[in-house]
Amino acid sequence: MPTTIQITAGKLKLQAQLNNCPTAQAILKALPIRAKGKRWGGEIYFTIPVKAQLEPDKTRDVLKAGELGYWPTGSAFCIFFGKTPASEGNEIRAASDVNIIGKITDDDISELWNLPNGAEVVIEKGTG
Repeated sequence: MPTTIQITAGKLKLQAQLNNCPTAQAILKALPIRAKGKRWGGEIYFTIPVKAQLEPDKTRDVLKAGELGYWPTGSAFCIFFGKTPASEGNEIRAASDVNIIGKITDDDISELWNLPNGAEVVIEKGTG
């Protein structure tokens, strides 16, 4: 069963769900996490205190808006919401494969475009 988390990015609060893959469960155990988010086009990413490898059947580099990923190369939590410098056409593309660890459940994530580089991001267990 998915686990609810809350992501606070600057003044924006978003609800999300982590799936049951081993990487997502390792992230859940590491919560709460605080970091300075880095922008890469329509992606916010930041290093977290979790080490994991790519997981079979949970990995890809083209994502949907609102999907959450873990990038093993940088030990990073990634929030995808729009085109990145690696995108071709209208796709959302990560720099390389990420583990798909969950998704934002809020309908409107457009405010993520207004989040500045270096904004504080906090991930906590949710209440639902």
